[in-house]
Amino acid sequence: MRVRVTVPASSANFGPGFDVLGVALALHNVAELEESDSLSVEIEGEGAASLPRDGRNVVVRGARLVYETAGRRLGGLAIRQRNGIPPGRGLGSSGSAWLAGILGANALLGSPLGPSAVMDLAVGQEGHPDNLGASLHGGVTVTCWDAETRSVVSLPVPEGVEFAVLVPDFEASTAAARAALPATYPKADAVYNVIRVALLVAAWTQARWDVVGQAMNDRLHQPYRGRAMFPWLDGVLGAAREAGAMGAALSGAGPSVLGLAPAGSGAAVASAMAEALQRAGHSGSARVLAADTRGAQVELLP
Repeated sequence: MRVRVTVPASSANFGPGFDVLGVALALHNVAELEESDSLSVEIEGEGAASLPRDGRNVVVRGARLVYETAGRRLGGLAIRQRNGIPPGRGLGSSGSAWLAGILGANALLGSPLGPSAVMDLAVGQEGHPDNLGASLHGGVTVTCWDAETRSVVSLPVPEGVEFAVLVPDFEASTAAARAALPATYPKADAVYNVIRVALLVAAWTQARWDVVGQAMNDRLHQPYRGRAMFPWLDGVLGAAREAGAMGAALSGAGPSVLGLAPAGSGAAVASAMAEALQRAGHSGSARVLAADTRGAQVELLP
């Protein structure tokens, strides 16, 4: 038996929602898994020149983790990856790979793990749940996954918004992005973000696009990462707003940037962000993506 797992990209943090909010985007990694006598990994598309094809491969590691959890012996796997998500860009490539391996192996074993167990394994490896919740469930998600509360709530994606995505032609380390953050925050900054997360969720559910721009502001991660790693960020965010974006923010740990644009203006926002990045001396590509509202999909193949 073979299985095919399709996992969407994700843009995490979603402005002020550090480690909480995310949106799944219609850009996908596809992995096919089949039990074999040995390990083989084929990779096409994004990351084909750099991703490992041995036991270090994240899809392999995710699959092995499921077999170990289920108490089953894994002899080998034949894996074929077709990647549309560029690695190291803040679009959930790592999370999608963990989910592909975990979901694929779970299907090969007859699905002994339920959705909560899948999230447990993935969060245990990825370390933060916002990308995973969005990619697994689709749409815009509020994910709270810790020792006390384990919930993923999907919000509807209203009509009238487009997702403009700027993808610079260079990678950023998630570990370095985490290291750029302070160990503690002023209470005023914590309150600032709590207010804006609440406002953003309320605005999103009611399509109150007039307040989304205010709600997308952040004081917990974006200013620190911008200063330490992405000095061009403020210029790109400003260009997005000038081009008509309702709001814009660093995508995950960066360097990609997500702009929320009124319907019909996503291309203009994407173009403005790419031009601002180029003026700062960097190249990149920009596109308009739809939200993926289905989340990760698993198919059994003959």
